[in-house]
Amino acid sequence: MTDFTELETPALVVDLETMDHNLDRAADYAKSHAIALRPHIKTHKSPLLAREQLERGASGLTCATPYEAEVMSEVCDDLLVMYPPLGPRAQRLAQLAKRVRLTVALDSDVAANEMWRAAVGVGSRVRVLVEIDAGMHRVGVQSTADAVALGRRVESLPNLEFAGIAFYPGHVRGPVSEHAAQIAALGMLVADTRAAFERAGLPMETVSAGSTPTLWQTHQIDGVTEMRPGTYIFNDRTTAEIGACALDECALSVLATVVSTAVPGQAVIDAGAKALGREPMRGGTGDGFGCLASDPSVVVKSMSEEHGILDLSRSSWRPRLGERVRVLPNHVCIVVHLADVVYGLRDEAVVTSWPVAARGRGQPVLAGPLERSLPRATADSSLRSE
Repeated sequence: MTDFTELETPALVVDLETMDHNLDRAADYAKSHAIALRPHIKTHKSPLLAREQLERGASGLTCATPYEAEVMSEVCDDLLVMYPPLGPRAQRLAQLAKRVRLTVALDSDVAANEMWRAAVGVGSRVRVLVEIDAGMHRVGVQSTADAVALGRRVESLPNLEFAGIAFYPGHVRGPVSEHAAQIAALGMLVADTRAAFERAGLPMETVSAGSTPTLWQTHQIDGVTEMRPGTYIFNDRTTAEIGACALDECALSVLATVVSTAVPGQAVIDAGAKALGREPMRGGTGDGFGCLASDPSVVVKSMSEEHGILDLSRSSWRPRLGERVRVLPNHVCIVVHLADVVYGLRDEAVVTSWPVAARGRGQPVLAGPLERSLPRATADSSLRSE
């Protein structure tokens, strides 16, 4: 074991007891309400942590990118990719579908046709969820009629299987105590959509929904069969701010070192935008880009690439140079993606670590020399005016 104070900073550290609590709580909730749990791995990007979720009863995993899905196929053979499969994405996913039960979410005939052609080309079969716009206005068909029409199109295509609908309630971000009207509206949307599909002779197996802000209210959306929370495994400052978790249920923090106290009223840590991201608070009232786990009144008020500026004006704490602090980030998913490795703590000691294995895109490096666009200068060909 290693004392966490010996880690070079900035470093991502996870309190394993808190993480276990978060995993168990969500698994118990899903079981008690007979809703399948298909967690989104975009938060942790680790097959090791995905296995922890699967061992607690997760029915499968949700991914955003082909590379995430490829990495997660090491531990799971039932994957959902919640992103339109266009272009080379469709080709990679069709290949993956040869060895796993693959489902994709899409919202257009174009995406359906590309997925179909890719699947036919390699001889795989892909399940499809028609994604509907539940209110975030990012992706998703805009009417029940459009959803049914797309479902019929999918059903008519060889090598594709219509499996149901999906939506992401990302617009529900305010305080949990104020979600009731939006949750009720989601329930009505699901009921109307299911009824329209049944009238069209397209009964659906799956209604896939979810986010961490709405996790604990999922059972109030009648008809939902599976949920896809991601952040819940670690939680973050935003999740706590809106009341979807308690602050002490935030398992991941960025360990940083105080490197300067030269400017009055502030302290500088070695965790800037390249460690914390630059995500503002969404849905909550807090300011800054993170806060100290030990003193939430101290926030990261501004950042450079490698410098985080702590605002000390609301705290009596006055740090010393070299002191270690743990910052709770606003948005944990971005922070994990910025790191190579995560350290697991028990009783303040490092007992394990794991790579952020699904980080990046998994894109190939193309062969070929790096060419200069101009000839290399020589003593005889130096540039001069004639």
